[in-house]
Amino acid sequence: LNTLVVTMVALLGQVLSASFVAYGFARLRFPGREQLFVIVLATMMLPYIVTLVPIFLIFRNLGWIDTYLPLTVPHYFGGGPFFIFLLRQYFRTIPMELSDAARIDGAGEFGIFFRIIIPLSLPAIATVCIFSFLGHWNDFLGPLIYINSEEKKTLMLGLQSFIGLHNQRFQYLMAMSTLITLPTLILFFLFQRVFIRSIVLTGMKG
Repeated sequence: LNTLVVTMVALLGQVLSASFVAYGFARLRFPGREQLFVIVLATMMLPYIVTLVPIFLIFRNLGWIDTYLPLTVPHYFGGGPFFIFLLRQYFRTIPMELSDAARIDGAGEFGIFFRIIIPLSLPAIATVCIFSFLGHWNDFLGPLIYINSEEKKTLMLGLQSFIGLHNQRFQYLMAMSTLITLPTLILFFLFQRVFIRSIVLTGMKG
């Protein structure tokens, strides 16, 4: 339950914020757009371990240690450069004429975003959901750093504790690992066609 709550809350924030940012880079015209996008992509080259200590100090000063806030709140601010890039490329495949026609009919940017862009981008949204779900469901380092209470620990921390208790009983370890992996496998097979279709279409237009 802890893992499911953290995963779904973080996934929602990641999808919403990455979609908003990607829409701005793909569909809105403003000075410095391409330069800002390059800066966003450049952050992908910054290793997570480099920012680990400063981010931990920020969360500690905010009093967020031993809560789920460090694992969820940051994903509501951008969603991550990879997801922004993926959605931006997909949004650019949607004809601008659709947005222009909606503006002529009186629709604002939020109306265009929710009524036109999102319904036409469901394959890409599904792909982001799959990647986000996998990342948060299998996250070990984040909960290890920020979660201290036993009742708040996630599945990955529980598996680590299980390994310490039953390190010679490999049949139990394999059974528990299989159970933890099942939701991700089911999710992928359910959305396999959508996932593959989005990857193909995303690479059609730069």
